[in-house]
Amino acid sequence: MADNKKSKNFMPKTPEKPNFQLWLIITAVIVLVGITWFNQRNTVINITKSRFEDIYLANDVAKVMIIRNQNRIDVTLKEAALQNEKYKSELEANSPFFNPTGPHYSIEVASAEKFEKDFEELESKVPESQRIGYNVKNEESWSNWFGSFGFLIILFVFFWIMMRRMSGPSGPGGQIFNVGKSKAQLFDAENKVKITFDNVAGLDEAKEEIQEIVEFLKNPGKFTKLGGKIPKGALLVGPPGTGKTLLAKAVAGEAGVPFFTLSGSDFVEMFVGVGAARVRDLFKQAKEKAPCIIFIDEIDAIGRSRGKGQMPGSNDERENTLNSLLVEMDGFGTDSGVIVLAATNRPDVLDSALLRPGRFDRQISIDKPDIVGREAIFKVHLGPIKTGDDIDPKKLAAQTPGFAGAEIANVCNEAALIAARRSKTAVDMQDFQDAIDRVIGGLEKKNKIISPEEKKIVAYHEAGHAVAGWFLEHADPLVKVSIVPRGIAALGYAQYLPKEQFLYQTEQLLDEMCMTLGGRAAEEIIFSKISTGALSDLERVTKMAYSMVSVYGMNDKIGNVSFYDSKSADYRMTKPYSETTAETIDEEVRKLVASAYERTKTLLRGKKEELETLAKELLEKEILFQSDLENLIGKRPFAKETTYEAYTKKADKKDTIIAKVEENGNGKADHGDTKEPLKVEESED
Repeated sequence: MADNKKSKNFMPKTPEKPNFQLWLIITAVIVLVGITWFNQRNTVINITKSRFEDIYLANDVAKVMIIRNQNRIDVTLKEAALQNEKYKSELEANSPFFNPTGPHYSIEVASAEKFEKDFEELESKVPESQRIGYNVKNEESWSNWFGSFGFLIILFVFFWIMMRRMSGPSGPGGQIFNVGKSKAQLFDAENKVKITFDNVAGLDEAKEEIQEIVEFLKNPGKFTKLGGKIPKGALLVGPPGTGKTLLAKAVAGEAGVPFFTLSGSDFVEMFVGVGAARVRDLFKQAKEKAPCIIFIDEIDAIGRSRGKGQMPGSNDERENTLNSLLVEMDGFGTDSGVIVLAATNRPDVLDSALLRPGRFDRQISIDKPDIVGREAIFKVHLGPIKTGDDIDPKKLAAQTPGFAGAEIANVCNEAALIAARRSKTAVDMQDFQDAIDRVIGGLEKKNKIISPEEKKIVAYHEAGHAVAGWFLEHADPLVKVSIVPRGIAALGYAQYLPKEQFLYQTEQLLDEMCMTLGGRAAEEIIFSKISTGALSDLERVTKMAYSMVSVYGMNDKIGNVSFYDSKSADYRMTKPYSETTAETIDEEVRKLVASAYERTKTLLRGKKEELETLAKELLEKEILFQSDLENLIGKRPFAKETTYEAYTKKADKKDTIIAKVEENGNGKADHGDTKEPLKVEESED
């Protein structure tokens, strides 16, 4: 329900901190490689033993070093010999890092002791004045040294890095020593949320209560001077997609105080005691920044009733987290200045201690919007969309009964995508019609192959629904009937325009059952056979019948008794009635469904001609609207003013009165010979 342009900047960008550990590791690797590379004997040329003998006999050798433990001989040339072009060019060409101090040549021998004997024989061939002798040593190479101590160094570096990470700030990877730190995200003056109450439509009552909390934070003296206290907590309750989280975002944008936000699952961890520690750390941070607001989304992750579904004697980590939250919200040492907002779509599973006054003082119900709310929501989402002249938010609101805010946002987005797919310059009403069909029935299966026999069955099935609903007084008015396959298994569907009502009478539910059974009854009348296409219809009828008998007390034999328990419905292990009563309920449900089915068949037999006409037209056109049904089988005999028509008449009347007031100026209107102030009021009809 929010403006896309404004919600784009909701999540603040976390400043990137330099990873000193990574740079330290990279530097150490570079130094290690550099030392290894520079310690390699890049300037030394390996030569054979015979080549060495020639160089030595030419009196060009200055030093001979025997490395016994490596069976290697290092040979260093005299300075005068290095000026010889033969040696100089060879050594410089071998490596750019030519070292004039040597060694210059190297000899790999099988045995250092044997070379010593051979060298003594070689020296006997030259005059005594040219003999230089040899030196012997054992040398530890870099690789040998690293093989001896490198593993210990690597192990030490690994544990040092792990200790640094475990003592560092908590991050996505999970720091072991900081696992008890709160994961709440803070919004303050530096990274303020851009969403305001203007972006929230269709939740006027909820906004009014939430705005009072925001106003208290901005101007507490207005309330405290009369002795009032701000509620410590407010619980947003409603079905998914109705705007609970969006309303919390608007509070963050309007409050002007620090706002902590996290979800209930952020307290859950595999380690014992972590959830409770995170709760304590969260409230510690909040108290330091008081006055402030904490928002916990999906609080049912930690707020479920204690003792339910738990083995005796076991220690439930979730319960410890909940106990810590209860104490922090209203315990012995609780400080004021911290307001807790929470959201859930399952208030029935929450612990009673969490819902009592003093913790969540207010439970703000956020239901699915009515036609007025849906119109306001459509206006918000139609803002950034390029729409045609035929777009009317009132009509769109009337055609989407039962839609939540998230579904309306999805409809607007789908309509824009459909229009773009068709290369249009603006989104028109047809695009919105297709988008509503897409959301209700699923993706249209244009290439789905259906046999003519199956298509005929589907046509008569949907025609049965349409005809039954058309001639039943309390059935919802038909909007469209289609035999175009949609979704996973829907081969056709009929769309109705439900009334905006909260109470249903027995006659209305019975007519609804008959309309739902119209497809199965039409198949039996026309083909004398039935198919599996009535699966969803039978499921709906069965639930409706059981509700009438065992929940709403609409059965004479069972009486005014309801076996529904809203408090423990999820945890009930046994039925709250005897087996005899269960048999009676089953028997009464079968009678109720059978009676509705016979009534439907009787109705369709009397309207068989209309059924045939409608089915044949469906086979030809595949989609029929309400106007088509009026042309084919006449106007609906029980036509009543629809919710959309009543709302439109009401809105037009109000707009006319306001226009007259503005036309006469100063809030005056002409009433015969006198001029009196005109009151703008909404009539009851």
